Amino acid sequence: MKAEEHIERQDKLLGLDVTIVSYRLGDKFVCAVYSVDPGHRLTRSEGVTRDEAESSGLEKARWFVEHSAYRTR
Repeated sequence: MKAEEHIERQDKLLGLDVTIVSYRLGDKFVCAVYSVDPGHRLTRSEGVTRDEAESSGLEKARWFVEHSAYRTR
């Protein structure tokens, strides 16, 4: 399978700079949320639509940031 409809954007999540990457892979959409600094993936999620995948990915990333040391930076 080939990734199609690739979108990458920058945003802030609870004060943390993140990159949100989403794309279509076959019949589903995939979303990954990355921390800009130090640059690792926080979460990955899938959904039937791009909105569903991004919403789920951002919800998971928000939980992770709320419960980690990232909030103290």
